[in-house]
Amino acid sequence: MIDTSPLMVSVSGVRGRVGHGLTPEVITHFAAAFGAYARRRGPGRTVVIGRDSRVSGPVFLRAATAGLLSVGCDVVDVGIAPTPTIQLSVEELQAAGGLAVTASHNPIEWNALKFIGPSGMFLDAEEGRAMRAFLDGEIPRATWDELGQWRADGGAGERHLQRILQIPFLDVAAIRARRFHVALDCVRGAGGTLFPRLLETLGCRVTAIHLETDGRFPREPEPVAENLGELEALVKQSGADVGFATDPDVDRLSLVSEQGRAIGEEYTLALAARLVLRHRRGALVTNLSTSRLLDDAAADAGVPLFRTAVGEINVARRMQAERASVGGEGNGGVILPDVHLTRDAPVAAALILQLLAETGQPLSELARQAGSYAIVKEKVARPAQPLDAVYDRLARELAAPAQDRQDGLRLDWPAQRRWAHLRPSGTEPIVRVIAEAPTAAEAHELVERLRAALPE
Repeated sequence: MIDTSPLMVSVSGVRGRVGHGLTPEVITHFAAAFGAYARRRGPGRTVVIGRDSRVSGPVFLRAATAGLLSVGCDVVDVGIAPTPTIQLSVEELQAAGGLAVTASHNPIEWNALKFIGPSGMFLDAEEGRAMRAFLDGEIPRATWDELGQWRADGGAGERHLQRILQIPFLDVAAIRARRFHVALDCVRGAGGTLFPRLLETLGCRVTAIHLETDGRFPREPEPVAENLGELEALVKQSGADVGFATDPDVDRLSLVSEQGRAIGEEYTLALAARLVLRHRRGALVTNLSTSRLLDDAAADAGVPLFRTAVGEINVARRMQAERASVGGEGNGGVILPDVHLTRDAPVAAALILQLLAETGQPLSELARQAGSYAIVKEKVARPAQPLDAVYDRLARELAAPAQDRQDGLRLDWPAQRRWAHLRPSGTEPIVRVIAEAPTAAEAHELVERLRAALPE
């Protein structure tokens, strides 16, 4: 039996610290279970695999490949690639599924497997339960004459690039005519395989740092504002029009304005949504932890906003149901159905460049026009006891006029333009505490009230 107690296991993946619970044996077991599930479900027996640039990536990629081959899956290996590139390849190759060997924004000592269904989206709860049956049971191994075959695929990045360039309202000629100067930080992740090509194809002059794909992250890999000091300095020094920063697996994008100030990852989706809604009216979908900037964008465009539980697949499924024009998460993850129903930092970058080209305004002014809120995001250790009693007490004590329990507890005061959200993380052994209000003092006050309610 595999000991999963040190691991973070969810319907769409498994992650842990390398050598402390996460071993090649664990990766092989999970990959074999996923491969058996994918073969049973179909279509076919092909599974796409790829990885980010982490130091542990080569070991775990080979371990996962062995697990897939052992249950009779044919493996298409796209190598070091953004997670959205891997997901898009699953869709384009009509594969039975895909595996991304990546721990996304987690620190360097982490790695993970992400499970991708034949749609190119991560497994949802129902699919995860079906896969879990193979994980918990006897995995059907292939005999010698049924073992899978392996092949490399070096064209995944180019296919992804071409799909972005085909976005109907992306005016490539207009962007090229502007000759934007872009400062780029790929944190030595997988972004170096695609981002420079995209920007150069769009006619941008690129001043880049950390394009090496060796996984030796020079900063904390999560692209939040406090981690982007080097990129801020680069924008100022180089005179760039905009700074782009991504995470190791390239599904999140953060922005630095032409003034050399990181404006916060919440603005990425807010500004991208405003651009899309200029061209296509339709629903906007985001999660419970995303800024009110999205409420304002939806209201200004006259379209409905729907909120879901945190998690890319939850947003993507609701986008399908609502036939949404655009959606995503406030961590810098933009989902554009014209390309695929997954978070995609290169797509987000193209949309931001289109917005800059259309409006002729600098990023700092576009952010100002989009609105301003103070959002506070903190992490606290996850208590041993269930959180339901905490939610009940907070709901009574704070008496918010709107409450949502899809995912933890969100309390909302629409008239005061403030909200708070408390939820256990699905990727780390922590509880996330988030609050937003017109002023930082109000947001901090809400966070402290939530923190104080948590048991030791």
